[in-house]
Amino acid sequence: MILETVLTSAPDWLRAHAAVLVVVFPLVAAPLLCMLPGGRLPWVLTILTTALSFLCALVVLATIQSSPVGVISYPLGNWPPPIGIEFRLDALNSIVLLIVTGTGLLASIFGWSTISAELRSEKLGMFFGTFLLCFSGLLGVTATADAFNLFVFLEISSLATYALVAMGAKRDRRALPAAFNYLIMGTLGASFFVIGVGFLYAATGTLNMADMATQLPALTGNRAVQVGFGFIVVGLGLKAAMWPLHQWLPGAYSYSPSFVTMFLSATATKVALYALIRFLFTVFQPDYAFEQASFVWIFAPLGIAAMLICSFQACFQTDVRRILAYSSVAQVGYMILGVSLATASGVAAGLLHMFNHALMKGALFMAVAGICLTYSRSHIRDFAGAGRSAPWTMTAFAIAGLSLIGVPLTAGFISKVQLGSALFESGWWWAVLLMVFSSFLAVFYIGRILQAVFFMPPADPRKLPKEAPVLLLVPLWILALANIYFGVAADFPVSLAREGAVAALGVEAFR
Repeated sequence: MILETVLTSAPDWLRAHAAVLVVVFPLVAAPLLCMLPGGRLPWVLTILTTALSFLCALVVLATIQSSPVGVISYPLGNWPPPIGIEFRLDALNSIVLLIVTGTGLLASIFGWSTISAELRSEKLGMFFGTFLLCFSGLLGVTATADAFNLFVFLEISSLATYALVAMGAKRDRRALPAAFNYLIMGTLGASFFVIGVGFLYAATGTLNMADMATQLPALTGNRAVQVGFGFIVVGLGLKAAMWPLHQWLPGAYSYSPSFVTMFLSATATKVALYALIRFLFTVFQPDYAFEQASFVWIFAPLGIAAMLICSFQACFQTDVRRILAYSSVAQVGYMILGVSLATASGVAAGLLHMFNHALMKGALFMAVAGICLTYSRSHIRDFAGAGRSAPWTMTAFAIAGLSLIGVPLTAGFISKVQLGSALFESGWWWAVLLMVFSSFLAVFYIGRILQAVFFMPPADPRKLPKEAPVLLLVPLWILALANIYFGVAADFPVSLAREGAVAALGVEAFR
């Protein structure tokens, strides 16, 4: 109903060009903000820009759902594909657009409280401009239908992200080596990806992903195609923090500014995983022999390894940010495991967990940011007694933590049930047991934090954490309540995930 209202009330020019304006608005605003002095103006313009992109994402989603073909094709410069670059949007990438733009808007609202405390005032214009550059790059990766154009947007977002992570050096000098590590690993990932695209271009003579998909069935025995597939999987797997290619993530999440950590945890790995799904199921086909082998011998084992190993690592961390960082890699393992089934229900479960994980981690890292405003650090002992001195902040943290565990009546429970059902359908009952065990490990590492928050006295009674500012509490509670709402009334995200799986696999109905 809301989407229909958005579509009918949107002006004609917005409905006609929303597919490209969702990227253009932040891409144009980014250099303008970099030239502004410090103060609140860059922050206000960032909120306005992300709100416009979020509106465009809603219009795109409404247009796709009301269209009989379910696809928006937007050729750039009036050059028809496959000759020209095309933005092509369907149910698969519309859900990712919604995640990125919605998270970007909420992050922008809460951003002032933390960034004004963690950065010098004269750096704010540069910071928010760099953020919008990262934001537009992620949206471009999601919207484009051109393989090389995807690489360009991937690099735009990555280069901006390296700078954003490094800006955490004012709070913690370890942000600089974390940014350098991220730079090295990210550059390797991008290099692998573009080499893989080069192999596919050599075999097919096209960069348009839909055009590639029509030519690849006749080239499955071509060594260039097979090698290209391998390079692309490694490159995008590194960007998605797929175990064991995740080594950049704990440092980047632990030492970057709180604003950056919150935004990246909810979006960056999701966009890279979307790109991987797009290549696995749209460009290539699951019935290719080499791709079937990758599902069984690469994606499924690595997804399970991430679930177990990174959950164990989270149990032994003492910094809350690092606990949540390793947890993020474990949750990516859940998504990868769903994708590895190569079924409509499996891919839908992976997409649903992608959506719900953005709600969980966005809320968790926002709440951590509230404690960091007091202590400028995030050790578990800093959270002792915070449930009494910052009850609104910590209650929201507890809700998101329970959703991460998968407690009933939360969004995390719904996506884990969907994934478990998909595993049972494929006869992978043993994987369900491992998934349940991983969830018990989440009970331990989230429980450690909640024990300190609600049942331990403060380590330093003279310096208690304060309640987070209203600008932080409002988006925090929007995400916390969303974790409850979508755990009770899950029709919207479940339908989005199923439509995305249908768009990826071309499956007409779920069996």
